Amino acid sequence: MLYWLDLFGTAVFAISGCLIAGRQRMDLFGVMVVALATAIGGGTFRDLILGATPVFWVRDPLYIQIGMASALTVFWGARRININLSELKYADALGLAVFTIIGTQKALDYGAGVTIAMMMGIMTGVMGGMIRDLLCGQVPMVLRSEIYAAASMVGAGVYLLLLAMQVSQEASMLLSALVTLVIRVLAIRKNLSLPTFRFHG
Repeated sequence: MLYWLDLFGTAVFAISGCLIAGRQRMDLFGVMVVALATAIGGGTFRDLILGATPVFWVRDPLYIQIGMASALTVFWGARRININLSELKYADALGLAVFTIIGTQKALDYGAGVTIAMMMGIMTGVMGGMIRDLLCGQVPMVLRSEIYAAASMVGAGVYLLLLAMQVSQEASMLLSALVTLVIRVLAIRKNLSLPTFRFHG
């Protein structure tokens, strides 16, 4: 299940990257670069830090193929169907939920402790989106006041807690991914945000 969720998250993040790049009027090459960076960026940094080399998409090129196929489908399909860009955040939220749990579990597989596993989960979930936003000339979503990385952190924490309670891996993945997704969707719909730093000086 972990493998298929990983491929699914790759497709979702590639689509979100493609849509953001399309909004910036990039050409096909630019769209592909942004889509792939979004889809595999977080996992690449995670694997390099964990020493899991060669990184996942070198060992299994299907990740690249799915990312490219998803981006090409959206690139050509957007010319024929009406894609509501306001729905982009929901696609991104789904990718965030999936990648957070996958990153956390992979860190555990490589012998990382709870703290590092949580950090790797957050990195896997948010780093691709950060790269995407930077390539598109935007302030990364994770650095804004809206709840994004916090949702990833809670989801990773719930996953680790459920595993510690001897809940099955499959159930833990589904429940914690759902928690991440619900928090992020609520933040989008209710315009929830974290407190911002303010000082008088």
